[in-house]
Amino acid sequence: MKKIDRPLLITVATLIVVGFFIFTSASLGLLAREGAHFSSVALSQIVFGIGLGTVALLITSTIHYRFWRKYAIYFFLFSIAATLLVFVPGLGFSYGGATRWVDLGIITFQPAELLKIGFVIYLATWLSGIRDKLHTFAYGVVPLFVLIGIVGGLLLTQPDTGTLLVILVTAIAMFIAAGARWREIAIFGGMATLGVAVLAYTRPYIMDRILTFFNPASDPLGASYQIQQSLIAVGSGEWFGRGFGQSVQKFQYLPEPIGDSIFAVAAEEFGFIGSMLLVGLFLFFAFRGLTVAAHAPDYFGGLLALGIVILIVSQSFINMASMLGVLPLTGLPLVFVSHGGTALLLALASVGILLNISKFKRS
Repeated sequence: MKKIDRPLLITVATLIVVGFFIFTSASLGLLAREGAHFSSVALSQIVFGIGLGTVALLITSTIHYRFWRKYAIYFFLFSIAATLLVFVPGLGFSYGGATRWVDLGIITFQPAELLKIGFVIYLATWLSGIRDKLHTFAYGVVPLFVLIGIVGGLLLTQPDTGTLLVILVTAIAMFIAAGARWREIAIFGGMATLGVAVLAYTRPYIMDRILTFFNPASDPLGASYQIQQSLIAVGSGEWFGRGFGQSVQKFQYLPEPIGDSIFAVAAEEFGFIGSMLLVGLFLFFAFRGLTVAAHAPDYFGGLLALGIVILIVSQSFINMASMLGVLPLTGLPLVFVSHGGTALLLALASVGILLNISKFKRS
């Protein structure tokens, strides 16, 4: 048995440190907003996210990755049950028009974060088990679409289209890596595209985001407000940024400066150079993670490693791209950086699984 992938661990540690400084600066913008509690937000990020997340990483990095295959179905069902708690009166609560959180009194958490990793573990288990039947329509495309339909139904009821998008991208990547042929990929892609079209037609807020993407100046005080303010922040950063803590947009202008708009704050303070360094860290994380997947000792380990990497990297790049106007707004947070104790805790737990797989990689 070999040691864990040190470059991967160092990259994650660097992302955590850099993310904490960006988060600290962005959270200062809350001081100018009524009803915002800087101390509680910082405590949640430090204790629940970084503190417990580090503990979770240490624990999952010592658990043999095949353990997750043995209990995949139970973990997946548990994640679904936890997600259903948001609909229980007295437990689930709403914010910004969405019911995505569970309040246990002492802490609040977002079960969809657990659902993401539960889905990846189960999908890796299922794909590795039907390897010989993957090319059949009945055992390949149909079950995958049903599985995503179940998860999608839960998430769209909240609604949480951003998380569903990340799960969909991850599922497609794992499906391709499992050996799906272009015919199956085209069928699944066509069904997914049709689903997105139906959602855009039936859910006005999704259509608004798509229209805003094509014409960011269409409604500067309404649907286009966030992307307008984000682009102002990014442009203000120029090459080297205003300096740490010197963002202007995080005060009153940017919606959710510690949430999905946090990359815009980073770009304003650290400029193009700083933004590219942050992008580079995520790219190197992807490179090391995919290397672990490529050298995994078995089919399940490779798919699991791939799923974890795509889950983290796709969400991060979707977030950054939406803040730059390259993709429609999704509301997704930036992994390792944005506020969210649950998200950071489970992201680090997922990295622990990835590090465990790296211990057994083939040379």
